Amino acid sequence: MGTRERDMGMPLRMAFLLWSMNVCTKAVGLGNSSCSGAAAVCGNLTIPYPFGIEPGCYIDDWFAIGCNHTLGSPKPFLRRLDLEVLDISLKGTLRVNYPMTSWCPKNGTKNATWSEANVTLESSPFFFSKSRNIFIAMGCGNWAWLRSRVGLIGGCMSVCEKDTIQTNGSSCNGIDCCKSTIPSDLDVFTSNVLGKSGNFSGAKDCNYGSLVDQKWFEGNLTNHFEVRKMSQVPVVLNWEINESLSSLVKETNSSHSTCQFANGSSLLGNMSTTFTCTCDSGFEGNPYLVDGCQDIDECVDLELCSFYDLRYDCVNVPGGYYCDTVSVSDHKSRNKIIIIGISTGIGLLFLFIGGWWSHKVVKKRKNIKRKEKFFKQNGGLLLQQQLSSSDVTVEKTTKLFNSKDLEKATDNFNVNRILGQGGQGTVYKGMLTDGKIVAIKKSKVIDEGKLEEFVNEVVILSQINHRNVVKLLGCCLETEVPLLVYEFIPNGTLSQYLYDQNEEFPATWDMHLQIAIKVAGALFYLHSAASTPIYHRDIKTTNILLDDKYRAKIADFGTLRSIDVDQTHLTTTVQGTFGYLDPEYFQSSQFTEKSDVYSFGVVLVELLTGEKAISSTRTKECRSLATYFIHSMEKNNLFDIIDARVMKDAKQEEIIAVANLAKMCLNMKGKKRPTMKEVAMQLEAVQTLQKSPNVQQNHEEIEYAKIEMYEQWDTVSTSTMSGADSGVASSSSSHPLLSC
Repeated sequence: MGTRERDMGMPLRMAFLLWSMNVCTKAVGLGNSSCSGAAAVCGNLTIPYPFGIEPGCYIDDWFAIGCNHTLGSPKPFLRRLDLEVLDISLKGTLRVNYPMTSWCPKNGTKNATWSEANVTLESSPFFFSKSRNIFIAMGCGNWAWLRSRVGLIGGCMSVCEKDTIQTNGSSCNGIDCCKSTIPSDLDVFTSNVLGKSGNFSGAKDCNYGSLVDQKWFEGNLTNHFEVRKMSQVPVVLNWEINESLSSLVKETNSSHSTCQFANGSSLLGNMSTTFTCTCDSGFEGNPYLVDGCQDIDECVDLELCSFYDLRYDCVNVPGGYYCDTVSVSDHKSRNKIIIIGISTGIGLLFLFIGGWWSHKVVKKRKNIKRKEKFFKQNGGLLLQQQLSSSDVTVEKTTKLFNSKDLEKATDNFNVNRILGQGGQGTVYKGMLTDGKIVAIKKSKVIDEGKLEEFVNEVVILSQINHRNVVKLLGCCLETEVPLLVYEFIPNGTLSQYLYDQNEEFPATWDMHLQIAIKVAGALFYLHSAASTPIYHRDIKTTNILLDDKYRAKIADFGTLRSIDVDQTHLTTTVQGTFGYLDPEYFQSSQFTEKSDVYSFGVVLVELLTGEKAISSTRTKECRSLATYFIHSMEKNNLFDIIDARVMKDAKQEEIIAVANLAKMCLNMKGKKRPTMKEVAMQLEAVQTLQKSPNVQQNHEEIEYAKIEMYEQWDTVSTSTMSGADSGVASSSSSHPLLSC
């Protein structure tokens, strides 16, 4: 340490030590059953971590338990949901008292008094257990149904016994009582019950409906109709912990616990968002605490190692036990065997050391041969030949990296270095030995029949030098799958910029227009200006990156499976993304430059509307943003779907111009779509008019741009602010009129 730090006073050092101890205690998830001097107990219920009562004793506010002393005996409640907690299981379940929903007749009329539960688990780590709960409805002649945010999800019907309410039944078999299962991952629902064929006329008793703990309802109740006297019933919730809190749960071999994501994969190898933990086999305790899982001593069972008339030693080991094959009466003989075994072991130790050293040498040689095999298998020899040929000038810009450097740059491809995953592979953030930050793409297995095409495309993409295309710096071919090294783009994707909040750099219409111009210019370069025309095949907002100054750059060419079409251009065989794919591609199976134009049209609509290319919140017919946009224009409802931020910043004629351009890009017939050169020119014309809207224009190119745009606006309805006639008129021949 430096001189200044060594000279710190004792009070300052003590304060730093206490702060460090507090941080360490929180990082390992609390090592004691108490916190801040308060026992984690409320009434008869023990509150285990990650739940807790005192501040700092629970992993998250959702797991905070309040202990209510105003109801007689202390009762625990989930603070944020205000639900009484009946018991907590570390296996990921929680029993709570949940309010019943009732429908009571009013003065013998068809009207009814409703008492409906209004507790939602949305956005919480809790959801209703499918395996532990059922939906029940009580009453004569019920017609009950259960709804969630997605619509009708279940229901049941019951009949009356002799047209009277059953009062002493003990089974819910469809007579005055019916039940139904519930779907998985249910976090919010509403229930409705109608009595006597849809009305309450003549009904004397109330009808009830609710989720309920199936084991409690069918096993603990002697009479199911006792539920009608209850305002709340037990319901089982599943709970999971958000991945962002994983630092508060220590997952090490010494803790003898395993944490897995909801889909069953390991916490260290998945990108899911929630997980649960369990103690390993042979251990018990709290898996969310450091050393919370303790070894089970199986040997307390004295009969465990008794066979016939002999009893052998039971030896407890972490996670299990074994029975010593030597009888208790033969301890002396066993000790002799142990001495002989130790002596033999020492002799064997030297033999093992020599064998290990030999194995290490052989393994090193094998690893070198393995790298040579992969290098040849991945087309390394062909690529070296291409780079060294006299007619290729990419030696200085393309580099062949070695696997050791890239493993070091990514910390052995640590999951914490993952920037994103897609159909072509996984992208990691890495730092080279010279300090340069790069993006390293670990691709999927290469098709051996396409080695020559792959190598050719790597060479051609290395020659691309455009400020709005992510630069390919080089590759590594001595691993099982090729590694491609790109320049690192720091500000994420256009999708994140549009749909995630960014208070430091909010989205504006000027920024939207600038991004569209840059992407269009880059695509025009790839289609027309590059030495060999290239079709991208997967233009979408997640493949458009933003640099440190929020300038757009096209990425993810999927170079691993490139093919040569008609020997005139390169195209990458990406499967594509629904919502962006050219409809004409499905009919002809031929991808053209106009297919990229269609995908860019979808991106333009996203910049205008702020909506995603595919959304389940829209009607089934209009889940595709392209269909939704075309339909809105045909109905003259363009300005009803434009993003509020765009409406605030942009002028009406600018929105109409860009909308018309997007509509032309989305034409069902590829031949009628503009080229990317025409698209780029139109967008630059909009930007030129935007910068000088009230100044007399003397430049011929600006006047020409205005004429070009007004020719595209000749079908636009002039009244856009009324709402009834706003938008853009269009011919129905280009798109079928859909009902959204």
